[in-house]
Amino acid sequence: MNSSNREQIGNHTLLVTIVMNTILTMIKLVAGLVGHSASMISDGIHSLSDVISSIGVLIGFRLSQKPADCSHPYGHEKFEPILSKILSFILCLTGLSIGYSAIETIVSHHYLTPGSVTIWAALLSIAVKEWMYHYTLYQAKKINSTALAADAWHHRSDSLSSIGALIGIIGARLGFPILDPLAALIITVIILKVAIQIFIEATNQVIDKAASPQLIAQIKQQIEQVDGVLAIDSLKTRIHSNRIYVDLEISVDPTLSLIKAHAIAEQVHYQLEHHLPQIKHCTVHVNPFKLPEDPPNKYHAIEENDDF
Repeated sequence: MNSSNREQIGNHTLLVTIVMNTILTMIKLVAGLVGHSASMISDGIHSLSDVISSIGVLIGFRLSQKPADCSHPYGHEKFEPILSKILSFILCLTGLSIGYSAIETIVSHHYLTPGSVTIWAALLSIAVKEWMYHYTLYQAKKINSTALAADAWHHRSDSLSSIGALIGIIGARLGFPILDPLAALIITVIILKVAIQIFIEATNQVIDKAASPQLIAQIKQQIEQVDGVLAIDSLKTRIHSNRIYVDLEISVDPTLSLIKAHAIAEQVHYQLEHHLPQIKHCTVHVNPFKLPEDPPNKYHAIEENDDF
């Protein structure tokens, strides 16, 4: 998928979720205020944080699509995990704010019985947010976007918080008013858990974490299919936002000419980048194949014959 299509899909997905989240936020806040429900107001604030986060993702997504330049020769993809980390902080602060309000209500014993309108608002929120979660996650996987995936989990956390709000509201209306602020506390835990997960994943993408064992196995399989590769001497991978960089050393017949050894390296390079689209760039270094009994410097003159 080219960058133009990727940007188009990402922008359209984010605009859809921003509009729907804005409408849902207003419905939940009004229902919470009219129906006197702490958990519904907390849920509305959570949805408002989703609107803010989606706008942030939209900005970061567009920045990440900028082509490489002299100052950023490796591109701008890392804007996505940087934005994901910022969004995780926003989500964390939202959760802490909701939790503080719930504890304050429990300590003060200032309970109110929620109105029936809050039940319908919670049911609507659960249905809409679940759809938004699946829709956004599907698009995130299609374009391999971590920022969009983080935004999808914001929708899922909002759906779970609406379920908690619904349970608290029903419990409060049945004569257990403490269940409403307790539901808000449960929402807090859910939000904080999602925020931590997003932060960890985004951090892994900016500290050169290695690719998954499954992808490394696929890389080795592709290399072994190239004629002339006698051994894989070294294989290193690093995650670069939603893409992978590969640095590897292969051994070839030491009697080959430089041109033939170079051709094998080029074929490995093509094989990986053509068959594994998540690889952004592959650097191949060619070594002369050595038998165990060979002295260390037997092929020293050939050892640096190709590096690109």
